[in-house]
Amino acid sequence: MNETIKTLLERRSIRKFKPEQIGEKELNAILDAGRYAPSGSNQQSALFVVIQDKETLKKLSAMNAAVLGKDMDPYYGAPSVILVFADKTKITPLEDATLAIGNMLNAAASLGVGSCWVHRTKQMFETTEGKDFMRKWGVPGDYIGVGSCVLGYPEGEHPKAAPRKDKFVIRV
Repeated sequence: MNETIKTLLERRSIRKFKPEQIGEKELNAILDAGRYAPSGSNQQSALFVVIQDKETLKKLSAMNAAVLGKDMDPYYGAPSVILVFADKTKITPLEDATLAIGNMLNAAASLGVGSCWVHRTKQMFETTEGKDFMRKWGVPGDYIGVGSCVLGYPEGEHPKAAPRKDKFVIRV
């Protein structure tokens, strides 16, 4: 089977990570995959903020958990989180950022790095605390949070695929 198709079919969301940080070479390859994702009219509206600082990760995790309304770590202890924002003045910002996240998730899997999409980034960065972080990081005001790509080396067994639903494809 083609290696790309094999990666796409075998990629799973990972929710348990080893504490060691991913390598810089792997991180850069994952970011490049996101940068080269398709975007509407090639406007490249996505913007990535890489967080590897433990204190910042702890604060962001608490913000995400507050939106979720649960006392847990929504980032599953991942040592790296890529926050994905999109320029809302562009024609397809949500679609562009979503495709970038998908590319990064698949690139991570191809490199043996575990990943998971974590939602609620939009709500996190609509708050005063979130806007303060955005200003601190130099994220322009016309950007909105779309999703978080958590990354790390998987701990434990590779999850099995859930059964695919019937009638997923309609051919006419």
